[in-house]
Amino acid sequence: MRLLDKGNLQTDLTKLGYEPDALAHFMHEIHKPFGMVLVTGPTGSGKTVSLYSAISELNKVSENISTAEDPVEFNFAGINQVQMHEDIGLNFSAALRSFLRQDPDIIMIGEIRDFETAEIAIKAALTGHMVLSTLHTNDAPATINRLLNMGIEPFLVASAVNLITAQRLARRVCGECKQPEEIPVQALIDAGVSPDEASSFVCMRGKGCPVCNNTGYKGRVGFYQVMPMKEEIKELILNGANTAEIKRESMRIGIKTMRQSGLTKLKEGVTSFEEVLRITVSDD
Repeated sequence: MRLLDKGNLQTDLTKLGYEPDALAHFMHEIHKPFGMVLVTGPTGSGKTVSLYSAISELNKVSENISTAEDPVEFNFAGINQVQMHEDIGLNFSAALRSFLRQDPDIIMIGEIRDFETAEIAIKAALTGHMVLSTLHTNDAPATINRLLNMGIEPFLVASAVNLITAQRLARRVCGECKQPEEIPVQALIDAGVSPDEASSFVCMRGKGCPVCNNTGYKGRVGFYQVMPMKEEIKELILNGANTAEIKRESMRIGIKTMRQSGLTKLKEGVTSFEEVLRITVSDD
């Protein structure tokens, strides 16, 4: 069962947990007149809320926005939202074809599941539309290989995709009962903290109180890996690089991994050390 609290939808991008640099990249790319922005992650990682937040940011009287969703989870004023019905042939690719006849400025697709949907979405992104969608992959570099494996040509991926953001939801330490937690310096270094910082790193953990039902956690926060399609990455795609090579290059040019995003939240006292290890994998 999926419970949606429609009165409590958080569509303010600044409150979802993006770091300032990552948020600046994300905002810059979604405001471009055309191209594709992809949000990836497993089920329940907050992809839909991120997309709705982007749509909410872009929702102006001057913009014609159409969405194809399965199901339509929240209703927005001024946006054409279409519910998919597979049994009558109304799927993502059919809805996309209909949208393109109406010439919308912004298109949101609930999920790219197959080659046909991916192909039409790429063509839409290359013909003057801003396309927002989701995919199920573990991190941002893996998304490129997923599109290639679906059958999309490398030159189309390199020219159509503006940015890929991968995300996870972690539990937020309860603000009422959080207290410093002793973590061995070596454990922090093994997790990815630089040796210089590890000795002065202060981790927080919730002790447990009535406010958080004695769990030590209250609410959730996102870890984000935001990868703009810079020239170095485009070149790797055109040369047929694999996921590991793209990941190495993205780290070299300063793109934060999911683990680094988690460690930033840990340093800020937002989440706990065990949550960072539970949600993310090592960068080695």
